[in-house]
Amino acid sequence: MTTTTDPTSVPQARPSGVLIDTLNVFARELKPTLRDPFSLVFSLIQPLMFLAFFGPLLGGMTGQPIAEAFQWFVPGIVVMTALFGTAMTGSNLLYEIIMGAHERMLVAPVSRAALLLGRAFKEMVPLVLQSVVLVAIAAAFGFRPSLPGMLVGLVLIAVFGMGLGAFSYALGIVSRDRDWLFWTVQQTLLFPLMLLSGMLLPLESGPRWMQVLAMVNPLTYMVDAERDLFNGVFTSPDVWQGGLAAVIVGAAGITVGIRTMRRSI
Repeated sequence: MTTTTDPTSVPQARPSGVLIDTLNVFARELKPTLRDPFSLVFSLIQPLMFLAFFGPLLGGMTGQPIAEAFQWFVPGIVVMTALFGTAMTGSNLLYEIIMGAHERMLVAPVSRAALLLGRAFKEMVPLVLQSVVLVAIAAAFGFRPSLPGMLVGLVLIAVFGMGLGAFSYALGIVSRDRDWLFWTVQQTLLFPLMLLSGMLLPLESGPRWMQVLAMVNPLTYMVDAERDLFNGVFTSPDVWQGGLAAVIVGAAGITVGIRTMRRSI
C-alpha cells in the first residue's frame, strides 16, 4: 500500500530552525550572484542609460550644470535600480517552479517562511552593491553625495527592495500555471509606478490627476527621501515619510510572500 505525502503537512521548523533555514536559503540564493558578478553589471545598463542620456537632457531643460542636475537626478535613479532589479526576481522562482526544483524544496525539511525570507533578504545585497557602483560612476561627473545620508538612504533602499522582491516572488508563485501573467502584471505596474514617482521629471508642474496618483505611490516618498538624504538633509518630513514607506512595503511584501509560499503546492 502506497501513501502520498501532502507537501503542506511537512512540519514547520522551530523559531531557531527558521533562522538557520533562512541563512541557508540566503546563502544558496546568493551563491549564483557571487559566482557571476557580471550579471550585476549588466542589470545596471538601463539605469546607466538614463544617467548618460536623460541626465544631460534634464540639465539642459533646467539650465543647470550637469553636476547640479545630478544632485536631484541620481537619487531617483538609485530608486529606479531597486524597482527594476527586484521586480524581475520572481521570474527566477517561476523558472524553478517550471523546472520542478521548487517542488523539491517544498517537501524538504525547511521552513516555508525561510524559503521566502532567505530569498527576500538576498535581494538586499545586489541592490546595495549596484547602488554604490551607480553613485561611484555618477561621482565621476560631479555628483557629490553626503556619505552619512547615503548610508541611511541605502538602508531604506535595502528594506524597500526586500519588500518589492517578496511581492515579486509571490507573483511568481501565483503565476506558476500561466507564466504570461507574471510578465503582464509586472509590465503593467512597472512603468506607471516609475513615471508617477517623479524620479525622472518633477511632478509639481504636471496635471492634478497625476499629482493625486503620485500621492498614493510609495515610490514617490522613497524618491523624495533619497534626494534629501543624498544631499545631507535629515530633518525634512520627506525623510521620515520615505522611511515609513520603506517599512510598510517591506512588511507588506514579507507578509504576502510568506502566506503565498505557505500555500504553494
